Amino acid sequence: MIRLASLLVLLTLPAVAQDHILIQSTTSTQNSGLYDHLLPVFEAETGIETRVVAVGTGQAIRNATNCDGDVLLVHARAAEDAFVAAGYGLPRRDVMYNDFILIGPDVILADSPADALTLLARAQAPFLSRGDDSGTHRRETELWRAAGIDPTTSSGTWYRETGSGMGATLNIAAAMDAYTLTDRATWLTFANSADLIIAYEGHADLNNQYGVIAVSPDHCPSVNATSARIFVDWITGPQGQATIAAYRMNGAPLFTPNATE
Repeated sequence: MIRLASLLVLLTLPAVAQDHILIQSTTSTQNSGLYDHLLPVFEAETGIETRVVAVGTGQAIRNATNCDGDVLLVHARAAEDAFVAAGYGLPRRDVMYNDFILIGPDVILADSPADALTLLARAQAPFLSRGDDSGTHRRETELWRAAGIDPTTSSGTWYRETGSGMGATLNIAAAMDAYTLTDRATWLTFANSADLIIAYEGHADLNNQYGVIAVSPDHCPSVNATSARIFVDWITGPQGQATIAAYRMNGAPLFTPNATE
């Protein structure tokens, strides 16, 4: 009787999903709430369970390079191309874009992001950097380079590196009344803006493109290559793109899908 009862209990337990993929992802897609909107649709249509590790882009790429993941979804094009060129990933696909914005206590009147940062540096206005090798941090570094300024020489004074994700950095910026660079989706879903506003926006240098890459089974034999490919095809296909387009905050789209066949 004991064995029969145990068997009956096992038969009534829910089945554990065997088919799943691990997505190494940037934090902005997680913080924006996109995955809560997007992934249940994918799972319902395909039966493939998704698990997400949300870290800075640099860390996500290192994780995928170490075969800890089946799919990479990040926003640092040069690093993505290098990942594929090194044989770690299959061909990269565009997925969607939004833009970066500078937020802070006051509007910055400037002709370019580099000019805006130059004004902040001259005024020694408090500026927070994520300093975590994320896609946002990499873009910030590119903008400082375009301005001809190395802000790390002022590290610990007006320029400070949090070493944290976007949400934590925004919270510190709100507490300090400081400027920082963020992606628009995270900003629109951020609840603790305090007195911060969008200080500078709308320049082509602030475009924020996201790409998706299936980890190469040649480099990582343990990768779930079939399901990874299904995910890449789905998110860049009509249903995935429509689901991304439908994700809005107060009527405003957080991401614009732009995958091409």
